[in-house]
Amino acid sequence: MVLGAGGHAKVVLDILSETADWDVLGCLSPPGHAGAILGYPVLGEDDLLAELHQAGVRHAFVAVGDNRLRRDLCRRVQELGFELINAISARASLSRWAELGKGVAIMAGAAVNAQAILGDGVIVNTGATVDHDVFVGPYAHIGPGSHLAGSVHVEEGAFLGTGSSVIPGVRIGAWSVVGAGAAVIEDIPPFATAVGVPARVIKYHDSDR
Repeated sequence: MVLGAGGHAKVVLDILSETADWDVLGCLSPPGHAGAILGYPVLGEDDLLAELHQAGVRHAFVAVGDNRLRRDLCRRVQELGFELINAISARASLSRWAELGKGVAIMAGAAVNAQAILGDGVIVNTGATVDHDVFVGPYAHIGPGSHLAGSVHVEEGAFLGTGSSVIPGVRIGAWSVVGAGAAVIEDIPPFATAVGVPARVIKYHDSDR
């Protein structure tokens, strides 16, 4: 069962359709989505989860782009007894020495290199690169075309915008936001938004809820 029915869910469904490992029953979605996505039916809203588990469905993937909502939904499905699977594109490059959590999405054209660690619910989006010895904390999102050099540390829930880049050894704080195209050459504190070349903090936002 896939939770989500937006654009991110389309990409995940495409990835899952590449493999014979899983048969996707369909999607669950907030109100307003109906019909089918890429031929997969939208079965209803998230309140069907308990019923589906009772019917014997045991695996789920949370295909939601919003980092906090993805975290909350991942926790909810696991509390109900579902096991989170990973969605890794056959067109991605994944080192056999990388370590992945649960509910991880790695899109086409992405590369994850030796001894990188990806926490639960991480997204490595299209064409992004995660080099050696990088740590990406739970529910972080590495946006399309973003590049993390070796030994970067990305904390929980951080978001790196499209085309951003981070030099070796830099730390990106929890729930921070790095703007599209930014070049990060020094640590970014938690709950901050940083933009520009080089990236500079322009504001702080609410702490994690």
